[in-house]
Amino acid sequence: MSDRGILDLAIARLKGFSFGEKTILCDAIESEEDLARLSGRDLTALVGRSPRSARAEIEKARALAEKDERAARLRGIKWTGWRDATYPPLLREIYDPPTALFFMGSLPDCEKPLVAIVGTRKPSAQAATQAFDIARGLARSGVSVVSGLALGIDAMAHRGCMEGGAPTYAALGSGIDCIYPASNRHVARRALDTGGGIISEYPPGFPARKWTFPARNRIISGLCRGVLIAEAPEKSGALITARFALDQNRDLWVASEGVASSGGGAEDARFDRTGCRRLAQDGADIVYSASDILRMWGMEPDERSGGGLELGPGAAVSSLADSLGIAL
Repeated sequence: MSDRGILDLAIARLKGFSFGEKTILCDAIESEEDLARLSGRDLTALVGRSPRSARAEIEKARALAEKDERAARLRGIKWTGWRDATYPPLLREIYDPPTALFFMGSLPDCEKPLVAIVGTRKPSAQAATQAFDIARGLARSGVSVVSGLALGIDAMAHRGCMEGGAPTYAALGSGIDCIYPASNRHVARRALDTGGGIISEYPPGFPARKWTFPARNRIISGLCRGVLIAEAPEKSGALITARFALDQNRDLWVASEGVASSGGGAEDARFDRTGCRRLAQDGADIVYSASDILRMWGMEPDERSGGGLELGPGAAVSSLADSLGIAL
C-alpha cells in the first residue's frame, strides 16, 4: 500500500471531477483524515467547484477505495498513487493522468525508453509479421514494448517483445482480474512470467466497457516515448492512440506494411489501411524495422534488430501463426 494509505484510491473514486482536478486534490491533500474533513467550500477553493453533497460523495469514495484496496490485496494486485515515487514519470506529464494505477508484475523501468505498438485486431499477415519483428528487434536492443493485449497487432507486439528477451507491458480497459479478451490470458501470464507487467486504472472486478478502451489508450501512449501504428483502418481505436500520442508530444510512426498497397482487389478490400495512410500523409514517419526507430533515438541497433520473417502477398494470418509456432 502507498504510504498515503488509500487516499489516492479514494480521490480516484470521487465522482464529478476531471483527471486534472483529481491530481490537484492529490497534491493538496496529505492524508485520509484531511480528505474526510473536506467540505464543499474546501473543494470549491481547490478546484473551483464542488458536488452538492460533498461530504456524502467523499464518504462514498472512501468506502469504494477501501473495497478496491481489499480486493487488490486478496488478488495479489499492487497499486501506485499519483504522489508515489513508483508512479511512471512520463505518465505523470500527460494532460489527464490517472490518479492511481493497479498493476501485476512490474511497472516499466523509468530509466529505459518504451515504444507502444498498436493496430487492428484483424491484421494482414504482413502487418502482423512486421509488428512481431519490430517488437522483437526493439527488445533485442533493450527497448520494451507497451500494447493493449488485444487480438491481432497488440498480441503480436507483446509476443515479439518477449521473444526478443525484454519485458512487455499491457494496459487494460478493465480490472486486471478481468482480462479481455479471455483468449489472451496466456499472453498476459507469459508477460508476467518474463518480467513484464499488466497495468490498469480500473479497480479489481471492473469489467471492460466500450468507453474504457479509448480511455486506456491515453495510458498506452502516455507510458511511452513513441507510438507505432502497425496497421489500422480509418475508424480504428489505434487512431485514438495516435491522437493521444500527438497531444502528449510523443513520437508517432506508421509501419511500412500499414501503408503498403496489396495491388488492389480483394486483398486491399480485406485489409483496410486507410488510417495508417492518412497518418503518413499528415506527416508521420514510416518505419520499416526496429533499426529505424533506434537510429532516430540515437541508439545503436542490435545486429539482430533488422530483417524479419518473409511471407508472400497472399499469405493468410493463419500461415503467420504456423511460421511462428504460436496462435494469434
